[in-house]
Amino acid sequence: MAEVKPFRGLRVESSRAARVAAPPYDVLGEDEARAIALENPDTFLRVTKPEIQTAPGAGSPDGALYALAASAFGNMREQGLFVAETNPVFYVYRLTLDGRSQSGLVACVSVEDYESGVIRKHELTRRDKEDERARHIEAVGAHTGPVLMAYRAQSAVRAILRGIEATDPVCDFESADGVRHTLWTVSEPDALKALEVGFQDVSRLYIADGHHRAAAAARVRDTLRAKNPSHTGREEYNRFLAVLFPDDELRVMGYHRVVKDLNGLTATEFMSRLVEAGFEAEPTSGGAPDLGAGRFGMFLDGAWHRVRIPVAADASADAVERLDASVLQDRVLAPILGIRDIRTDPRVDFVGGMRGMKELERRCGLDARVAFALAPVALARIMAVADENRIMPPKSTWFEPKLRSGLVVHAITAL
Repeated sequence: MAEVKPFRGLRVESSRAARVAAPPYDVLGEDEARAIALENPDTFLRVTKPEIQTAPGAGSPDGALYALAASAFGNMREQGLFVAETNPVFYVYRLTLDGRSQSGLVACVSVEDYESGVIRKHELTRRDKEDERARHIEAVGAHTGPVLMAYRAQSAVRAILRGIEATDPVCDFESADGVRHTLWTVSEPDALKALEVGFQDVSRLYIADGHHRAAAAARVRDTLRAKNPSHTGREEYNRFLAVLFPDDELRVMGYHRVVKDLNGLTATEFMSRLVEAGFEAEPTSGGAPDLGAGRFGMFLDGAWHRVRIPVAADASADAVERLDASVLQDRVLAPILGIRDIRTDPRVDFVGGMRGMKELERRCGLDARVAFALAPVALARIMAVADENRIMPPKSTWFEPKLRSGLVVHAITAL
C-alpha cells in the first residue's frame, strides 16, 4: 500500500493567498514571471524562480540563485505570509474551472515508495533538471511545489473528502487564469486517521506531473541521510509534498508540437513524404479538426488538415509504440523532418493545455512552419504504461488546471 501521511505544513496566510500562490515554476518563461513579480511583490515566484530577482541577462555565480530563493522564502515567513501548523495535518485542495472540479488530498508521500515502485512514473527525467531542483530544495529547506499524483478512485476516501468540503475553507480565491482554488485544513484526529486508513486500500500512486520534483526529493533524501549519523527514517526529508487526486477527476489535455522548418522540403514535398509514409491527410473546412486516437491535426501554410495514422501503426501490439505521439515521432518528425530527439532539438517546441489550437496557429505565423495537434492520452492508458514500467514519449501529457505553488509548503528542516 502507499504511505500517505499528514505533516506540519507551512500554509499561506489566508488573506494573502491570492497574491502569494503562483503557477508552477516550469510553466512560465522568465519574462512572464518577471512581469507578474513587477506587479505583485508577494508572489511565490520569487522563491520558485529566483532568477527574476536579478537583472535580465545578468547571470549569477553558481549557487547564488539558490541563496536568493532561500532568502526570499525567509523574508516571506518573516512578513507573516505563512502560518506554521502546530501539529501534523492534511489539506483538501479543490480546483474548479469552467464548472468542473477536482478535489485532491495534500499529503506527504514516501521516497521509499518512489524507489520501490509503489509510486509509479511514466516519464524519463534529465539529470541537469534533477540537479537544479535538488539544489533548490536543499537551499530553501523545503519542498516548495507539490507533485501531482493520481490514484484509482476509492469511494471511502471520496466520502471523507466531500464531508470536509462541506465545511468552511481556510482560503478560497480565483486566479488570473479563471481557476478557483479552495483549500481546507484537516486537523481532527478522527478525520486524519480515517484518511490514512482509506489510503491503505490504494496499492499504487501515479505521478501525473512533477517527475523531476519527485526525483529531486529522492536525491535530497540521499544527501541528507548521508550527512546524518542519527538517521532513523522518520525525518521529514524521507517524504515529499504531493496532491493526490482520484483518477476519475483528473483532466488530461493535448500536448502539441510546433516545428520551425520542413527540413529543406517544400510544403508539397513534405505532403508527398507524409502520404508515402502511409498517412492520409485531408484539408478541413471551418478550422481545426476534431482530434481522437488514431488521428491528429496539422496546421501548414495557413490551413488545417486532418491526418489519419496508418492502420499498421494503430494496430501495433505495443502500448507505447501505438501512442499518437510515438507514431508522429517515429514516422514523421524523425524520418521526414530530421528531429531525432525532441527533448534536445531546438527546431521543435511544445504547446500544451488551454492555449490549444489558436496558439498553434499563432506560432505558425510567428516562428514555426508546421504544427501538429494531438488528442489527449486517456489517464487509464497512462497508468497502464506506468504499471508495465514503461516510459511515455517526451511531452505526451498535459494536466490542467495546474496546481498553485505556495499554498502549502513542506519543510524538511526544523520549523
